[in-house]
Amino acid sequence: MNEPLLRELVPAVIGVLVRRGADFAAAEDAVQDAMVEALRVWPDDPPRDLKGWLVTVAWRKFLDAARADTSRRHREVHVETEPAPGRAEAVDDTLRLYFLCAHPSLTPASAVALTLRAVGGLTTRQIALAYLVPEATMAQRISRAKRTVSGVRFHRPGDVATVLRVLYLVFNEGYSGEVDLAAEAIRLTRQLAATTCHEEVAGLLALMLLHHARRPARTGPDGRLVPLAEQDRGLWDTRLIAEGVEVLQTALARDRLGEYQAQAAIAALHADARTAEETDWVQIVEWYDELVRLTDSPVARLNRAVAVGEADGPRAGLAALAGLDPTLPRHTAAAAYLHERDGDPVTAARLYAQAARSAPSLPERDHLTRQAARLNARLRA
Repeated sequence: MNEPLLRELVPAVIGVLVRRGADFAAAEDAVQDAMVEALRVWPDDPPRDLKGWLVTVAWRKFLDAARADTSRRHREVHVETEPAPGRAEAVDDTLRLYFLCAHPSLTPASAVALTLRAVGGLTTRQIALAYLVPEATMAQRISRAKRTVSGVRFHRPGDVATVLRVLYLVFNEGYSGEVDLAAEAIRLTRQLAATTCHEEVAGLLALMLLHHARRPARTGPDGRLVPLAEQDRGLWDTRLIAEGVEVLQTALARDRLGEYQAQAAIAALHADARTAEETDWVQIVEWYDELVRLTDSPVARLNRAVAVGEADGPRAGLAALAGLDPTLPRHTAAAAYLHERDGDPVTAARLYAQAARSAPSLPERDHLTRQAARLNARLRA
């Protein structure tokens, strides 16, 4: 099969779908799916009209995706903003799809990316941001995953660990990103917790509940981002906090610590503090040590550096930060915060402005810009 010719047809096919009413990103995804199908079918049964075949299949893929997205959003509007405690409803098709997309023939990273795109409804750009990789790299990863599973019968579900990773990333995108998926992720994790006795499922559910409990205080009436230390703790949902702590304690009692339990323990310590000043930063650093041991995650190391700055002083935090990759997302913002606490407003203002330019979301960019402006105004006074 002439793959270069196939790729030459892509722009024209995307143009047809856009003229029919598809948005450009959805058209790109549909044509990519059609190309995967062409690579599978054409060697044995090449069509006479290559472009016509691609248009027909791509349009069908677009309609299928649109229907799936509509169904997903329909489910989400039936989920309350604050998820109800207690037993979850019976497992529905969405959770089954998560397991099927986490196929044994895929690497865990590819399975997560494919599931986030095909079932979670996240864009390629959002998934790339979650994985700290360029969008083009993630697009290639998803495309390879689609090619791998094309023609494979989805009768062997994936493992719990991969599904947990997907749910974790979906929740994070819903909690801090552009699409509200947090309640849906909690709903599905409740279902999973009701059907499996797995300490990391419980750990993830506890983590979600403890973070979601703080959601009402995370933004002000004008939509501005409110940092944790400045949040009105009276707005936190004590019911969700109590449930999250109970779920976490049950999981920790099994003495099989995992990354989600460690993260939930950190969230529980924040929730337990009546004021920001009463936060037990020493214990939080200890839990970050466990999290780094379990994951060796650069993000965990970054957050640990900030916690060290709170527990042992800003210079200790800056020393911990110095050993990390400066291109790591939010590294510059963390450095700005620690420099400000260390009494260096000039460096802090410069770093806040620099961090704002690369902020992953508009609310975060606005917050960092205001921080830089606040310090600059103080310096001019």
